[in-house]
Amino acid sequence: MEENIFVGLIAKSLNLSDKAVTGTLKLLDEGCTIPFIARYRKEVTGGLDEVQIAAISEQYDRLQEIAKRKETILKTIGDLGKLTPELQKRIDACWDGTELEDIYLPYRPKRRTRAQVAREAGLEPLAMILLLQRERDPEHAALPFLVGDVSDVATALKGAQDIIAEMVSEDERSRQQVRGAFRRQAVITSKVVKSKADTDEAAKFSDYFDWQEPLRRCSSHRLLAMRRGEAEGILRLTISPDDDECIERLKRHYVYGNTPCGKLVAEAVEDGYKRLLKPSIETEFANLSKEQADEEAIRVFAENLRQLLLAAPLGQKRVMGIDPGFRTGCKVVCLDAQGNLLHHEAIYPHPPVNRRMQAMVHVQQMIADYHIEAIAIGNGTASRETRTFVEEVASSLPTGAKSLQIFVVSEDGASVYSASKVARDEFPDEDVTVRGAVSIGRRLMDPLAELVKIDPKSIGVGQYQHDVDQTKLKKQLDQTVESCVNSVGVNLNTASSHLLQYVSGLGPTLAKNIVEYRKENGAFTSRTQLKKVPRLGPAAFMQCAGFLRIPDAKNPLDNSAVHPESYHVVEQMAKDQGCAVADLISQKALRARIDISRYVSNDVGLPTLTDIMKELEKPGRDPRQQIEEFEFAKGIESVDDLEEGMELPGIVTNITNFGAFVDIGVHQDGLVHISQLADKYVRDPNEVVKLHQHVQVRVLEVDRRRNRISLTMKGVGQR
Repeated sequence: MEENIFVGLIAKSLNLSDKAVTGTLKLLDEGCTIPFIARYRKEVTGGLDEVQIAAISEQYDRLQEIAKRKETILKTIGDLGKLTPELQKRIDACWDGTELEDIYLPYRPKRRTRAQVAREAGLEPLAMILLLQRERDPEHAALPFLVGDVSDVATALKGAQDIIAEMVSEDERSRQQVRGAFRRQAVITSKVVKSKADTDEAAKFSDYFDWQEPLRRCSSHRLLAMRRGEAEGILRLTISPDDDECIERLKRHYVYGNTPCGKLVAEAVEDGYKRLLKPSIETEFANLSKEQADEEAIRVFAENLRQLLLAAPLGQKRVMGIDPGFRTGCKVVCLDAQGNLLHHEAIYPHPPVNRRMQAMVHVQQMIADYHIEAIAIGNGTASRETRTFVEEVASSLPTGAKSLQIFVVSEDGASVYSASKVARDEFPDEDVTVRGAVSIGRRLMDPLAELVKIDPKSIGVGQYQHDVDQTKLKKQLDQTVESCVNSVGVNLNTASSHLLQYVSGLGPTLAKNIVEYRKENGAFTSRTQLKKVPRLGPAAFMQCAGFLRIPDAKNPLDNSAVHPESYHVVEQMAKDQGCAVADLISQKALRARIDISRYVSNDVGLPTLTDIMKELEKPGRDPRQQIEEFEFAKGIESVDDLEEGMELPGIVTNITNFGAFVDIGVHQDGLVHISQLADKYVRDPNEVVKLHQHVQVRVLEVDRRRNRISLTMKGVGQR
């Protein structure tokens, strides 16, 4: 019964059909992954994408949590002997978490409140007399209640008011009314804690020393910045609507006239609002706004991570990786086309050591000895100087070697990788500098394969990532990594266990088992061999097989996204055309003769057949773009070289919801504010720019004191 309710609620919330939601939930319950469902079960879901499937999963989890909470609430109220049929009906019908807690609030066990003390003193009947406001003389009405600790009329009336105040604060209608006021008009205010105002720690929060704005307009990054300042004891935050208006609205519900009882009730209403109701709703909105800010920050981070993971790969070429430096020199590594380390050494082309000629000879020799086809230079300290040096080396090479490509690669997180267990397992005999240079070289070859080894929070594309809900962040980022890995596909014979563990249906154990099997038995020659891997059963095979590629397999479909469960369909197509499967792939004319509607069956529908035909056209195609070389403006190497009005090339390094940061080669990224991204209104920076995109920018302002650079793309021609 509950399952049917869940389906209806989810379908309505996400504007989907009941059938699609039912089918998706069934597949999720069977252990199918989101990438697998989106790619290979379109007939069941009606063609839902990964975002929609993930939303169904999240809503289902949330409804299950509410269902468990309802069980607890019903039991608690039942144990109190206060569970009426009407109340049970209301709770059973409620699937909104906030509304459910409002219903439960009057029954929830609480610490000994002032109202509770008054009730124990027998003052609840007096509170009801006051609320009715029919008694002309409330002091006279209080006389019968002067018993025990209630020694005088004032004490009795005060206790009755405490009960009324709590009743007002726990009343559903009152809470909804105040909640509505918060929603419409709440203002968030930030003030500096005076004792911290002049400290160095407070300087970074100076924008928020005296700040206020409507809560509904407060952007994610501003709210998280203020919350961080509050957590560090530098700022004090409040969220408040118009208190006088809220109190007046509440009084209209509870106060019937300007009578002695009415005045006492009015005082109780004001006390209930200020002491109980407002703080409760303020906490609720503080949590809600933080949750919404977290969601936005996580969304931005996940989108940046997706773009970074799907950055253009150079492919399998022999690469030299250079981790640049001045005093400690540049660590150079040479890698083969599979990313294996062949050689490493340190060179010192820059001051203070300055063995430039010796370094040049060594690099030339390494390029020749290891047949280097491309060079990856980390974008940290001494990056520009090292690129100039490498270009000088390249210009002196024999004619045949001058096609050498030179790239500057982001080294964010390389130091984290080099000290990680993954790096130690890969290179147990090398130090962190060698591992870091290897990571830089491999990032050029295949960013996805290398970046999955690093905690996404260390990659440097987030926005307040350490301030958001870490459980939600990890779940979203893991989902993003899994989505990217499976959308690209993985070479079964070269992938590391770390990359394999993100393939649908695998995980750390099966990924490790695949690598071990590969070591013992040699390269896989077919997907069916996966069934021989220890602990990789039919369910895991079904989930993972379509995302694993074998480039030189005997069956060409093993290097495509066609799932083994559909091979028989392609084989039948080839048989009907009187050719081999390989001919279908290589000859467009043969594919053009196929009427896919002839192959529709109970198990295979048009969505799957359409995907098969796309895959036969470009089997195993990589959805990532082609890599492009990039060069910063000559002679612009520090902030001091910048002048307002200069137009410069740059690389987008980070995207936030307030703009994009661009590296223009001066060791300090500049900000293109969202209002400066285009000549039109921009709602989301991702509409205009992508991570690692090459852009042209103009310098608007250089604040040398704070080391800030303001850039614009307005009116700047893009190449």
